[in-house]
Amino acid sequence: MFKHQHPYQPFIQNNTTKLIVGTLPPPRFTTGDLLEKDVDFCYGSYYNSLWLFIDKIHNLNLRYDNSQEAVAQRKQFLIKQKIGVCDIVESAERDKIDASDLGMQNIKLRDVVGYLKQYPKIDTLLFMGGNSKNGPEYFFRKHIKDYGLKLELVSNEIPRIHQFVLASTTKQYKPSSRTIKTVSLTSGSGAANISISKIPLYKQLKAKNPNFNTFDFRVMQYSEFF
Repeated sequence: MFKHQHPYQPFIQNNTTKLIVGTLPPPRFTTGDLLEKDVDFCYGSYYNSLWLFIDKIHNLNLRYDNSQEAVAQRKQFLIKQKIGVCDIVESAERDKIDASDLGMQNIKLRDVVGYLKQYPKIDTLLFMGGNSKNGPEYFFRKHIKDYGLKLELVSNEIPRIHQFVLASTTKQYKPSSRTIKTVSLTSGSGAANISISKIPLYKQLKAKNPNFNTFDFRVMQYSEFF
């Protein structure tokens, strides 16, 4: 049994307003056996990388290697854009060493709601995947039940948007409540390409432009939120 421990602590600043929420990076990030183009940071997998889409949207000219400069580039972008990262899975066990969400067992979740209370400027959660089993939204729905909370549907169009009201108290702020929006973005994984191909909007755009592909679709979708 492989113990799949998340290799990175949440990356959140005091002024963070949006939080990226996924599950776990591929096991090689836990073992340290990175590929040549991997970056040793959140979503650093070159072959399932959120950063490829962000790079395209913002023309960042990012490095894709194991260098500290590559890590620094990504941190600088997140800080400038007031975006944080807090994947919801702290650890899991696997019979097979792969990155499949369905392969996770004995899952330990992070206290994402606790982080939301700690950082009161966060108003949006960006789920890297939908409500399929063992996806980030799926786990978050389970997680917030412990707090007596539930998601309220705002828009059923892809990407689906929900919201919930969170009461929070910190030393710096008086007791208050705020509405937090959640956006279930299409996963950056290759496996999600099949589901993208079935989306009516993708079919329409593909029919108009045969060169339009699943990478372009994600760039189009992500650009509104990144």
